[in-house]
Amino acid sequence: MSVQYEIMIGLEVHVELATKTKIFCGCSTAFGGEPNTHTCPVCTGMPGALPVLNKKVVELAVAVGLAAGCKIRSYCRFDRKNYFYPDNPQNYQISQLYLPVCYDGGIEIETASGQKVIRIHEIHMEEDAGKLVHDEWSDSSLVDYNRSGVPLIEIVSEPDMSSADEVIAYLEKLRMMIQYLGASDCKLQEGSMRADVNLSVRPVGSERMGTRTEMKNLNSFKAIARAIEGERARQIELLEEGKAVVQETRRWDDNKEYSYAMRSKEDAQDYRYFPDPDLPPVVLRADWIESIRARQPEMRDEKRARYTAELGLPEYDAKILTESKKLADLFEETTAICHKPKKVSNWLMGETLRLLKEKEQDSADIAFSAAHLARLIDLADEGAVNSTVAKEVFEQIFLHDADPDRYIEENGLATVSDSGLLGQVISQAMAENPQSVIDYKNGKKKAMGYLVGQVMKAMKGKADPALVNQMLKEELEKE
Repeated sequence: MSVQYEIMIGLEVHVELATKTKIFCGCSTAFGGEPNTHTCPVCTGMPGALPVLNKKVVELAVAVGLAAGCKIRSYCRFDRKNYFYPDNPQNYQISQLYLPVCYDGGIEIETASGQKVIRIHEIHMEEDAGKLVHDEWSDSSLVDYNRSGVPLIEIVSEPDMSSADEVIAYLEKLRMMIQYLGASDCKLQEGSMRADVNLSVRPVGSERMGTRTEMKNLNSFKAIARAIEGERARQIELLEEGKAVVQETRRWDDNKEYSYAMRSKEDAQDYRYFPDPDLPPVVLRADWIESIRARQPEMRDEKRARYTAELGLPEYDAKILTESKKLADLFEETTAICHKPKKVSNWLMGETLRLLKEKEQDSADIAFSAAHLARLIDLADEGAVNSTVAKEVFEQIFLHDADPDRYIEENGLATVSDSGLLGQVISQAMAENPQSVIDYKNGKKKAMGYLVGQVMKAMKGKADPALVNQMLKEELEKE
């Protein structure tokens, strides 16, 4: 009888906070820039340079902690985590080990078997390291310190997840929550959200924890899911061969779909943590914490309920629109202008999502204004443009944030409702397609659709379809 195994997964999620300056100095946190241009003596570890804590970092960390149901410490402090690595200029990282700012929280996720709470052990503040750039041509590595000192929070979960699906559900819920708070853009491709996976396996029913490994270099949800499945299979294979799983840090290679050992997993004592002597303890007043709680924005679940109850949207629409804060904000701004929530929803869920998929973009990349979308919806409702032209105009709004009135005027796209002109075109279409006229009179009503198409073609799509149908039907049904 073969042994059945279960997996236990905990995550360490690093999130770059959306501050304009770094955690302990005034250097810019902007992504990109020429290497080593967003630096100063503090973030490059120069002797004698002293750190000064950025208050906004603490505020955002507390906001995330509150949203995750954590307790907030009124007294916390920073510690030095000592290790040598080329992208770590001080030879230590300023972090929080003993007294993290947030602890004992939990996030509820949807699983195949229902609701499940993933416990959060702690959320602590720390500084990011620099970035090593490997040049294969010259077989060398260069260091860019622009990222050094960028503020991070590390969200450490308990090992409560038991599948890749649960991990992805947890990460998606976490990312959405943080984006709604405005604490980070959480772009995995830019490294502003990174997850390390701690995974162990054990026989089903065993009370004893298996030996865990930590996997790094995971920069997409798909890579995380593949890494979990790969590491689960690797550990089970070792156990079935009678071999031991070694506690270590492994690097996942998504191209080869295999992980490689990097180093043995360090314990806290290996880093020789001690309180940072250059930073005083952080004391948070109760009224300050409560002021942050009072400013917490409306979160996704609240928005979904409001969209259905107050705006009359179907549950499906509310679910899709609130999956992205950018989409939800755009929906609300557009609806506030034109007061047509269902039509706004249709444009966002239809043409907007279609074009995003076609351009391989994320909803965070939407750049057009709510005012231009609202104006297009009004123009379509007024009959100033038909549905075909409206889609053409919207694509220009999506791509270039074009002013719909100006684009329609400059390209001669306004709907033609001149009954005299339409009458002439309809007569011509009937004369050029006598068989379709005969077919209609013989009861083949679909023949009218062909004639409508010929009229619209002659009008270059600018005729009012409803008026064309009405006038054509009147002509066809004359004796």
